[in-house]
Amino acid sequence: MAALTPNISKVPELNRRILITLVMLAIFRIGVFIPTPGIDSEALAGFFKSASGTLLDFATMFTGGALERFSVFALGIMPYKLQKEGESGRKTITQYTRYSTIVLSLVQGFMIAVGLESMRGPAGEPIVLSPGWDFRILTMITLTSGTAFLMWLGEQITERGVGNGISLIIFVGIVANMPSAMYNTVLLVRAGEMSIFVIFFLLVLMVAVVAFIVFMEMGQRKIPIQYPKRVVGRKVMGGGTQHLPLKVNTSGVIPPIFASSIIVFPATVANFIDVPYMKWISNSLMPDGLLYNLLYVVLIVFFTFFYTAIQFNPKDVAENLKKYGGFVPGIRPGANTADYLDTVLTRLTVWGAAYLAAVCVLPSFLVAEFNAPFYFGGTALLIVVGVGMDTAQQIESHMLARSYEGLLKKGKIKGRGLS
Repeated sequence: MAALTPNISKVPELNRRILITLVMLAIFRIGVFIPTPGIDSEALAGFFKSASGTLLDFATMFTGGALERFSVFALGIMPYKLQKEGESGRKTITQYTRYSTIVLSLVQGFMIAVGLESMRGPAGEPIVLSPGWDFRILTMITLTSGTAFLMWLGEQITERGVGNGISLIIFVGIVANMPSAMYNTVLLVRAGEMSIFVIFFLLVLMVAVVAFIVFMEMGQRKIPIQYPKRVVGRKVMGGGTQHLPLKVNTSGVIPPIFASSIIVFPATVANFIDVPYMKWISNSLMPDGLLYNLLYVVLIVFFTFFYTAIQFNPKDVAENLKKYGGFVPGIRPGANTADYLDTVLTRLTVWGAAYLAAVCVLPSFLVAEFNAPFYFGGTALLIVVGVGMDTAQQIESHMLARSYEGLLKKGKIKGRGLS
């Protein structure tokens, strides 16, 4: 990637894709500062300041500060996955995903609107200027429209830009909070609430965790695949040994995103509703609580196995190998190969799930033990590192494709002419 970076400007299509991506992400950041009508912004800011260090900080991190400002993008974007079942199947699943996202956004928008009507700022002033059904309906429409627009932005980035648009939007939202986190850390050091040795330890830990994530994301098990030689006319074609790479973390960052979405959003809604049992739910699901972390780990493990099963089908791979004459040495083609691949993938997924769970519970440890003013690690760090690596690979793929095109254009293969 480093060798190809100076040549990015020489590829017009890649420049266009990068420009489209930056423009779409800039639109997202502008939308974060567009407020929802009917909200007293000063009272809302005071409420979030008084609720600092709670679940709301964790929730607003994934919206890039949109929830704290209660902007049109306050609900953020629901991560979703398109299963490759052919063009018609892909379109059907995409439509179902969009519809379910809109319905979920309407429900969340209504619940948050009702919760805001009962909330007060630090001085007792109401956050909602004109409570009632007009405000509720307007809030539902505004927040749902914002989420639908974010879905469209993500799809445009995926199709016309570089990388996965949904992941890049979440990535930018997380990175946007980093300067304020660094500033808060400096304030704590100046106030004497955090020593310089703790900061040094955290910096070393950050580097080690990032290196560990990169190592695990690049880790893979190479399954040897043997192809027999074939005689075509007078020539011997094919043959040799290739490798089928199975990643340790096949599911990527999807399991932590799904797990955190399932926990954070209901808990956030519960925080807005002034009902005793809803407050108990909100307090029980604090990021540094035992119940939250146990539920978080269970959901991460579940979605890791679930998403890996969707991404990689051992039976299809075994059938394709058998179709083209490939086989794993010592394993019979067909069902035995499928069972072998499934066993290897299951063992790798166990380690992948353990790795994801360990990194995701790291913020709770840092906040509890060192009073860190930010959530380092967890879903946020996985997204930042994972999306960064994926985007770099996307750019590298475009560069390599461009290089091959150049070779094909330069190489003029001439047949023997007839005299």
